[in-house]
Amino acid sequence: MTIKDAFKNRKAFIAFLTCGDPDLETTAKIIKELEAGGADLIELGIPFSDPTAEGPVIQEANERALKGGVTTDKIFNMVREIRADVHIPMVFMTYANVVFSYGSDRFLRNASEAGMNGIILPDVPFEEKDEFAPLCRKHGLDFISLIAPTSRDRIQRIAAEAEGFVYCVSSLGVTGTRTAIATDIGAMTKLVRDATDVPAAVGFGISTPEQAAKIAKDADGIIIGSAIVKRVAEHGKNSPHYVREYAENIREALNKSFRNC
Repeated sequence: MTIKDAFKNRKAFIAFLTCGDPDLETTAKIIKELEAGGADLIELGIPFSDPTAEGPVIQEANERALKGGVTTDKIFNMVREIRADVHIPMVFMTYANVVFSYGSDRFLRNASEAGMNGIILPDVPFEEKDEFAPLCRKHGLDFISLIAPTSRDRIQRIAAEAEGFVYCVSSLGVTGTRTAIATDIGAMTKLVRDATDVPAAVGFGISTPEQAAKIAKDADGIIIGSAIVKRVAEHGKNSPHYVREYAENIREALNKSFRNC
């Protein structure tokens, strides 16, 4: 299955979680429960000591995972093991230094061989993506582009070269749940659609089924991270059940939104 397949016939639910929080065995269980609960694509966060795009919830998850001894190679092994049972697309979300320090070609080759479909590097500007995009294509991975509310005149240029899906950042600042999202999502996604047929998914700040349904009316999919990571922090090794329950609620809201479009 390709990343684009995640957007076929319904609004895509993209879920994020931090690998190794509280441990990789639990991460593997959560991935399976997310798929069973209705997620269409999963972003796997590779922990990093300085995750500049992340808010407190995901920063703390990174810290817990690193203290627990998670490594990039252990994450690759976990992905290889679960790929026999998990059939939806998955992408890594991490930072350029993680890839550089591992060796970019080696990292992307191993990611592809493990069964990943793409990568998101939030600290790599569009103008510098050629450091990674050609290597991604070499190994059959999509290099996912991000568009922020401040991108304005650059939105269509970024979208025109997008692969997999366009990650539309709903709010300025770092990740985290928000009570309201003020950005004109419709205007942002229209600019994307005018430039490409690559799906547009919106993330940053979405946490409730109501928010997911509202945002999905103007997007091809929604991305939820902090609300999931928060449940993992609260329930630890018992979190897979709670994450699935939450995913089912989001899926139901998105299905209603899609039917009403």
